[in-house]
Amino acid sequence: MSIVVSPPAPLALIAGPTASGKSAIAIALAHRLAETGQHAVIINADSAQVYADLQVLSARPSDKDMQGIEHRLFGAWDGSQACSVAAWAARAKAEIDDCHANGSVPILVGGTGLYLKVLLEGIAPIPEIDPAVRAAVRALPDDAAYKLLQLEDPLRAAELDAGDRQRIARSLEVKRSTGVTLADWQLAKAGGIGDVVTLYPLIVEPDRPWVYERCDRRFGTMLEGGAIAEVEALLARDLDPDLPVMRAIGVPEIAAYLDKTLSHEAMQAAGQQATRNYAKRQFTWFRRQPPQDWPRLQIWEEHENIHLDNYFASLLQH
Repeated sequence: MSIVVSPPAPLALIAGPTASGKSAIAIALAHRLAETGQHAVIINADSAQVYADLQVLSARPSDKDMQGIEHRLFGAWDGSQACSVAAWAARAKAEIDDCHANGSVPILVGGTGLYLKVLLEGIAPIPEIDPAVRAAVRALPDDAAYKLLQLEDPLRAAELDAGDRQRIARSLEVKRSTGVTLADWQLAKAGGIGDVVTLYPLIVEPDRPWVYERCDRRFGTMLEGGAIAEVEALLARDLDPDLPVMRAIGVPEIAAYLDKTLSHEAMQAAGQQATRNYAKRQFTWFRRQPPQDWPRLQIWEEHENIHLDNYFASLLQH
């Protein structure tokens, strides 16, 4: 009889750009853990896949895709409720604690780097923003908001793209409401679990042209698989257009097609471009943000036969 030697509070993490095959790797790891007598649970760390309204457009795994492996925090939020980073981290922490209490190995999988960073490192205890300040900032034209941020928090402005409306507004409202820059608040982070888990990370680094081609192909498949009807149902809910679910990749583009602003061809091209742009930002984030000693898996093609033991040897030992 083999004896499984489990590390204390194990947490596997598989992260990387969209369309890089992270979910398939997580499933393979879960099956490999099962061979060693360990039960695995996959926990979502993708900011689009949390929404129940975005089954197709978020490429959320179907029951068939899950291959009998337990999945959590997929479709866990209704689109009418914004899933903040803090809210996701709190839920993820609870799920990880539950896995450890039941002797299971949690596997975090996703491409939302900020989710992972906050979960592991903690979050700044920023007070509630004054509603009047928020309303004033959100009403500013994009170029005006960026110019004001350059004056009021030049270091943060230098880190952001001038077109990153959401982060520019957030940085500006924090500075105006609290008098303290976002960077200074982040020095007081609290609540991270990085020090209380045994982390087994893997960053997937695929070939860019390969990923971009997969992004294009996948968006086309989404359109054929019900994405237009999904957005039509979402629009029928008459939700606040500033909600994250309404700004998810593919939603604005398909909405423009439905109101006849874009042709089908133009809509598909715009959705594919938006997906590639997102992947490009993820490539940059995962190249710069995670610790450089985290293992990285470089791939150039479909990868059914990854030798997971090379990356998760101590987790898989028995």
